[in-house]
Amino acid sequence: MYFDKTDKGCGCSHAESRRDFLKNLSMTGAALTGIPAVAGAITGDPLREREWLHSTALREGKVKRITLLHTADIHSQLNTHDEFFWENGGPVYKKRGGFAVLKTMLNTLRMENPGNTLVIDGGDCFQGGGVAALSEGRAIIPLINNIGYDLMLPGNWEVVYGKEMMQRDLGGYDAQKVCANMYHDTKDDFNGELIFHPWWTTYFGDFKVGFIGYNDPLTPKRQSPAYSEGIRFTKPETNVARYIRLLRDFEKCDMVFLVTHMGLAQQVDLANQSYVDGIDFILGADTHERVRKPIDGKYTKVTEPGAFGSFVSKLDIIIEQGKVKDTNYQLLDVDPVKYKPDPEMLSLVEKAREPYKAELDKVIGKSKNTLVRYYVLENPMDNLITDAILWKFKPDIALSNGFRFCPPLVPDTKTGIAEITNDFLWSMLPVDSDAKTGEITGKQLWDWMEKELHNVFAKNPAQRFGGWVVRFSGMEINFKAGEVMGKRLNWIKVKGEMVDLNKKYTIVACEREGDPDDTLCRVEKVMNARKLNITLHDIMREYLAIHSPVSPKVEKRVTATDVPQNLLSQLEGYDYEFR
Repeated sequence: MYFDKTDKGCGCSHAESRRDFLKNLSMTGAALTGIPAVAGAITGDPLREREWLHSTALREGKVKRITLLHTADIHSQLNTHDEFFWENGGPVYKKRGGFAVLKTMLNTLRMENPGNTLVIDGGDCFQGGGVAALSEGRAIIPLINNIGYDLMLPGNWEVVYGKEMMQRDLGGYDAQKVCANMYHDTKDDFNGELIFHPWWTTYFGDFKVGFIGYNDPLTPKRQSPAYSEGIRFTKPETNVARYIRLLRDFEKCDMVFLVTHMGLAQQVDLANQSYVDGIDFILGADTHERVRKPIDGKYTKVTEPGAFGSFVSKLDIIIEQGKVKDTNYQLLDVDPVKYKPDPEMLSLVEKAREPYKAELDKVIGKSKNTLVRYYVLENPMDNLITDAILWKFKPDIALSNGFRFCPPLVPDTKTGIAEITNDFLWSMLPVDSDAKTGEITGKQLWDWMEKELHNVFAKNPAQRFGGWVVRFSGMEINFKAGEVMGKRLNWIKVKGEMVDLNKKYTIVACEREGDPDDTLCRVEKVMNARKLNITLHDIMREYLAIHSPVSPKVEKRVTATDVPQNLLSQLEGYDYEFR
């Protein structure tokens, strides 16, 4: 049934009345059985939650509680690490995450509601760290299975090892897999069929819940095109209404969720489209955003649980006589002080690291400053990378993608130094790409920069890529984010001088597998393009060997007239703040 060709969706029966019902839960539902209403229904107030969970009605079984635990964008960060928070107008760093801590936390939360808890991952799990890269994801499979996920969605980076390896890695997971917009694009018998089942349903007693999955349709453009060879992606609007109707009207689901990996801006835009009418929540992922209160769209609500295994989102749903009565949502820290590391998982992580341990733990450099990559405009981590490229080849401009990868690395409080290992290098640069050089005119540079800014700040969220502003060394830009395509840039300077649109400039960037020979870092029609016979990792090792300890910082290479230097999210116009 699920090997369908892409088609247009149709409407969903009884969705409007259901949506109105959910919107009024906090006002009308609590009085039915004496359960105290959670303030704002989904504000996540833990004090109100405790009052709610100790109610007589819940204790006597007159109502049922369902719990959905959601992680995403773990990016194979196996160990507890430094994590960035924004508090009182500035950055604060705390220890968070680690598979062993995450397992203890998920098990603890499961035991709070045994038999009625689902654990879901929203993608980008087996890529982003050294062990994952060197094993092509294989080493991560037993760790995920040991945690015991119930449902998983492939993310945009699950394609990184190629289609066949993606299928093998995901096939190794014990959890159910869903994705309704990834199709075989091949010359064999699978052509045109879905790679994964588009939806999954499960019961909590006689209450039925359904999930539909969507990966980012822009994946072939965001990643190196070769990674997605043999896969065709479609947009949710081509079939989501059809699947909502199938789950509501034929499968008789009482609640339906979208599990998506599309980025917060695109997911909020999706929540405002009529074809998702009938969806209760969008459980989102991709842009590593920390949604602490569900974001209201016109037709449904959106959540996203942060990244790197540092957070778990927890959605509790109260059911009375087969009907949704109340919901409560919280974003919880994976805190190693509160949740002691699970010994079995610690052993499994060590086993996974053992074949690569000597190489990954090798210290390749040191930093006096915190290496962090959470800022949308510019950050110390990528200034370090592009400075290394500029040092190595002396081009006019060095470029790097606007990655969101990698937890921070904070200097030791006693020595004032942070040690950079090969493992951390894999987190900074999750693909060891070849360096490539070429020449472009100032006009090409200007037009390309306009396009890259549009990828970040497009007024239509569906046109936004998942990354931040592209990174560079050797040039500076100033722009207005709120302008339209082609009118954002105010000026570009190269080596301190205003760009000459007729002049040729040398650039060095990364090679993206599958791109045309004359394309560098999405810059097209580059003149005299050629590979430089060295990878970005080797450039970084050479640079750090000579220049350590380094002290990268934000230097206002990128400035804007209408957004702050410390901008932390692309999403605007909603009650949301990254912190």
